[in-house]
Amino acid sequence: MSLMIGNDVLDIGSRKTKRQEEGADMLTLRNGPSTKPTHFSLPRVPNPASYVRQNFASVCGTGDEGQAVKFMKGTTTLAFKFQGGVIISVDSRSTMGTYISSGTVQKVIEINPFLLGTMAGGAADCSFWERNLGMECRLFELRNGHRISVAGASKLLANVMRSYRGYGLSMGTMIAGWDETGPQLYYVDDDGTRLKGKMFSVGSGSTYAYGILDTHYRDDLTVEEAIDLGKRAIYHATHRDAASGGINNLYHMTKDGFVKVHAIDVNELHYQYKEERENAM
Repeated sequence: MSLMIGNDVLDIGSRKTKRQEEGADMLTLRNGPSTKPTHFSLPRVPNPASYVRQNFASVCGTGDEGQAVKFMKGTTTLAFKFQGGVIISVDSRSTMGTYISSGTVQKVIEINPFLLGTMAGGAADCSFWERNLGMECRLFELRNGHRISVAGASKLLANVMRSYRGYGLSMGTMIAGWDETGPQLYYVDDDGTRLKGKMFSVGSGSTYAYGILDTHYRDDLTVEEAIDLGKRAIYHATHRDAASGGINNLYHMTKDGFVKVHAIDVNELHYQYKEERENAM
């Protein structure tokens, strides 16, 4: 049996969707799986949620000692608000345990000119659902004649994550943007948790990044100081966390939209900061 889910993801859990699921099950039994490109299949088992809890226990809030497939993630992403907007700074390393699969992953997803999302967790989950969020935000704009708020966009994503809670998604993302209320920053994860704040860091290197952010963060940072703080926090995280590294991609969200400030190899930052320390002695 295969449960088919389409683009109406925000209807999941409703009576309408349950009726559609029952009809899809009967159709699948008669005709086989759907080949529509806008659909994807859940595990071919009677209870997909139970199957995922047993085989992907770490994603469902428990340890992964007994599961055959282990998520061995690693990344560092951060974002913080200041008087000049929002800084979003990330690394670019993709890993599975000690294996580095890529050093050039784009972990900032440009949802629209006034909305950015970050990726931490499963790359496929983050990429798919944040691009799906971009579609929903564009539809909202066409229907209502104005852009969706950052709060509204983060709520759409949180609703979808809540609907898929326990199904094995692995995702910790930040939604940053600028709307009528000014710069906004939200954290959303695969449990459906949605938090509003001034500063977040997500990933295996986040503890190191928080150490730098907590030490040097101020509300009244200048743009240059904020950019340096975002760059420095990512460098220190990549220096101490083996699962983080590659390129530091840094964005500045302003009232006129986002600006990509730089993409710098963290190895270059290492020698730059080393020289600074030596000159300060």
